[in-house]
Amino acid sequence: MDRRAVYGPRDGTVLSQQLQHRSDDIPEGEATITLEDVQIIWALPIDGLPVTGLDIERSTEEWQVYCREYLGFSPDEEAFKGSRLHTHAIMNFIRTVEITHDTPRPTVVQYTRCIAMLLLGGLMCPDSSGNMVPLLYLSKLEEINTARNYSWGSAVLAFLYRELCHASLKGKAAIGGALQLLQIWAWSRIIPLSPGLGVERLYMDQVQFIWQPYDMDSDRIMAYAADFTPELWRSTCPLIFYAIVEIHHPERVLRQFGMRQNIPEMPDSRDMTHQISVKLVRAQIGACNTYSTSEDGKDDVTQL
Repeated sequence: MDRRAVYGPRDGTVLSQQLQHRSDDIPEGEATITLEDVQIIWALPIDGLPVTGLDIERSTEEWQVYCREYLGFSPDEEAFKGSRLHTHAIMNFIRTVEITHDTPRPTVVQYTRCIAMLLLGGLMCPDSSGNMVPLLYLSKLEEINTARNYSWGSAVLAFLYRELCHASLKGKAAIGGALQLLQIWAWSRIIPLSPGLGVERLYMDQVQFIWQPYDMDSDRIMAYAADFTPELWRSTCPLIFYAIVEIHHPERVLRQFGMRQNIPEMPDSRDMTHQISVKLVRAQIGACNTYSTSEDGKDDVTQL
């Protein structure tokens, strides 16, 4: 039996029958990770308050005091890079903490914030450095009982969308974002990428993409089904994560929701929300500060 993988059409005549010279074995259309995937794979909430707020500038000494109050320890100066904290500092600290039934609640809460910061900076919204976490995220964990009220799922997806966009630009050599989430999404849908199943499945029926991979009646999914908000999975809406604003476009991938796909409209490349970034906001704030303190502030604003 010939067990070589076939990645193209089985018969050359197939190409002549395709309008765009696409293989009959490869589904046409777009596919992308959506809010549905984020909630099913990671069980993150997608309905709640937007993850946004003020990026307050502090000195290293002030950040040390802030970390002492909310994380339970004061990192060394070398652990800071501006308003970002090295994840190794957090990891080294939690290794020294032993949580038992007798541990005071304030210590448990501080320990919980440390774990949450590692998840945010290392798994959910890591930047391209891979070992730094913005202390801006800690502001959403100050009141630990209200942290679940935020739409962390849409925040994760917004950050991932932006990182994928930047990584596609010429000259980019690094990428951040929830790459583990993206990898699981790809394994679930793109058969040739599925570990241990790709080649075997490819021989069987030549299906290379699964539009609806989730068994909604499985025990794993049913365990979290009560917290799902499927009415939001197909919503076209802004995804917000601090200065990042990306648009969720499920109408472009309706086959992922078991619906017939019409020809989608061209995306609006003039959307200025896609151009907003933390660096841009900080630059504008710096220009405003210069305007308010300089004698010829009008000229400064004009140049901006």
